Amino acid sequence: MSSFIPSSAVARVERHSLRPALGPAPAGVVSLAMGEPDFDTPGPVVAAAAAALRSGATHYVDQHGDPQLRSALADAVSALAGHRYQSQQILVTHGATAALASAIIAAVDPGDKVVIPEPCYSLYGDLVQLAGAVPVWVPPAPDLHWDLDALREAVPGAKLVIFSNPCNPTGVVHTRTELQALAEALHRTDTLVLSDEAYSAIVFQDDIFHSAVSLDELRPRTIYCQTFSKTYAMTGWRLGWLAGPTDLIAAAGRVHRTFNGSLNAAVQRAALVALDRGSVLAAPMVAAYRERRDMLFERLAGIPELTAQLPEGTFYAFARYSLPIQSTELAAQLRSAGVLIRPGAEYGPSGEGHLRFSFAADVPMLQQGLQRVAEYFADQR
Repeated sequence: MSSFIPSSAVARVERHSLRPALGPAPAGVVSLAMGEPDFDTPGPVVAAAAAALRSGATHYVDQHGDPQLRSALADAVSALAGHRYQSQQILVTHGATAALASAIIAAVDPGDKVVIPEPCYSLYGDLVQLAGAVPVWVPPAPDLHWDLDALREAVPGAKLVIFSNPCNPTGVVHTRTELQALAEALHRTDTLVLSDEAYSAIVFQDDIFHSAVSLDELRPRTIYCQTFSKTYAMTGWRLGWLAGPTDLIAAAGRVHRTFNGSLNAAVQRAALVALDRGSVLAAPMVAAYRERRDMLFERLAGIPELTAQLPEGTFYAFARYSLPIQSTELAAQLRSAGVLIRPGAEYGPSGEGHLRFSFAADVPMLQQGLQRVAEYFADQR
């Protein structure tokens, strides 16, 4: 047999991807890199999964998702949107990763233009490359919100616009004015919008978050992407979902069942409990993130080489640094100093010169990691 050559799709992703293959931190190294809550999944959700298994929820289910869960999710997004969604407009997926993949592959063809405001979650670019489409990066304004003029200039001819709100990696919560400006830029076009709102429950100020589906002008073209991972500390359960126009969700469902098949039945039963008790289960975790955020910024203020704006949501801080070094090299040096932090270049061209800190780690770990960061930068002076 001749030597194996990967497909062109794999080669494209490999050529362009900046996503690291992250695993557990090595012994003695503190991780401020992972986008994963350090909390265990709330007890009522775990108990519901165990009860579902004992009651026989061990078989295949509807490939679009458990009917009862889809109905509950339709109710949830309807309340968010102020507009009625039906169950057939919902697709339950293997985490938000499969939701994003299914939506992008269903929506774009090879060669299509896909606009991605940055800095952005690095998976978006990889999935666009996998689909054979062309990512068009749009740099942000100085405050890390959208540069609306640059966005307006980029969107003509685009098949899809992808963004997260609240934003990973910056912690920015995009305003209603920004969303309205996007809607106006897309008026009288067929351009679709993929709004990844995975962190919508982790916002530190009341009344600043607005979902894309809450705007009448955006809703008909919007694919809404959500996950149970961040809100309910359910990363290992792999449970995400999409909502959107019926024909588009049907196409995404075709992709998802081809790649993934149906989800774990008991996990979907447990998700009903998470939805039913949502704010009660999430509130203590959000309060803890707020305390960690404030502690992180108190420590960052003592490191002259780092500057960052207070995140409005998520559990990330995106800090600019003043050293004359590439972010991937800086992250490697910090790793040698005993702390893992993600390089800003992973999040698009404008991310260079930044580091992404995660404050999803517990307080002792966060304190230890920040002490090592402070010592590293002190040694560079």
